[in-house]
Amino acid sequence: MIQSLNYWYKFTVGLTLLAVFIFFLPEKHFAQDTSSPPDEWGPVSISLEDIPYPHPVEYFEFSILGEDVRMAYMDVAPTGEENGRTVVLLHGLNFFGEYWDETIAVLSDAGFRVVVPDQIGFGRSSKPIIPYSFQKKAANTYTLLNEIGVDHAVIIGHSMGGMLATRFAFSYPNFTEQLVLVNMIGKQDFRKLREWESTEELYRGEMNRTYEDIRQQQENYYVNWDQEYEKYIRIHYGWQLSPEWPRLAKVRAINRQMVYSQPVVYEFPHIEVPALILSGEKDGTDFPEHAQTTCNAIPDCRLRLLENIGHNPHLEAPEEFHSELLKFLNE
Repeated sequence: MIQSLNYWYKFTVGLTLLAVFIFFLPEKHFAQDTSSPPDEWGPVSISLEDIPYPHPVEYFEFSILGEDVRMAYMDVAPTGEENGRTVVLLHGLNFFGEYWDETIAVLSDAGFRVVVPDQIGFGRSSKPIIPYSFQKKAANTYTLLNEIGVDHAVIIGHSMGGMLATRFAFSYPNFTEQLVLVNMIGKQDFRKLREWESTEELYRGEMNRTYEDIRQQQENYYVNWDQEYEKYIRIHYGWQLSPEWPRLAKVRAINRQMVYSQPVVYEFPHIEVPALILSGEKDGTDFPEHAQTTCNAIPDCRLRLLENIGHNPHLEAPEEFHSELLKFLNE
């Protein structure tokens, strides 16, 4: 009887201590239900007027095929001792200039002027239904930079932005000081890797995206998930709740067709400026091998892979990423 009472006493004390431990456990240790979006998530503007940007956004206005458009950009002055140099940051297909926030701060503090455009069709820029091309995106960016008084710059591109950065450096070698490719896609010719899909099929795929599809895509970008990344799931999901989502879905489909149909891999041997491939190594099948092949094809290239880091190293491992970036820029 006494042994039984001792057992229940210890059991009760154990439960009490467990409850106290759970009560004081930091919130991030709790497993969250990610099977469906939070009830408070509502529509998000396809032009991101309701999403804060880290610096004031300005607009460069021009026309494409007779349609007036405006290209959003941030132009951030140095906060540290000025070095007279400019860095241009080019975003990926599923992102926009806002996500360069910490990189902007590091570069500005190091004395660089930093220009961060949202390409036409992305972020706060116009969303026309037009033929999109890397050549036109490069030309738009070049024209913008000339408009704001930049005549040479370091060009840094992430993901799809790496393809654009490659085309820019190829097209404007005298303007480009250095080239940095961050987890660039398009290191191979996609046309040799998978079958062609029509733009209509790509559009239907965009329209049929589910919350689970969006979450899986975003989570796959990282090895180590952080709650800060949830906002990009919210934005992509919120776009689909917007009455303007069909327009953005068409723009996304056309840009995906561009990525497939307009390879830049054949331009690697013709890059005339020093290049750095700075990437997280955990980014799909055989990424390190393909990154090395790309670097071998560029005449003056060095490769730095960050161990156990995924597709967005500037977000997942900012200290290591920025340290390696500044080391290259200051050579």
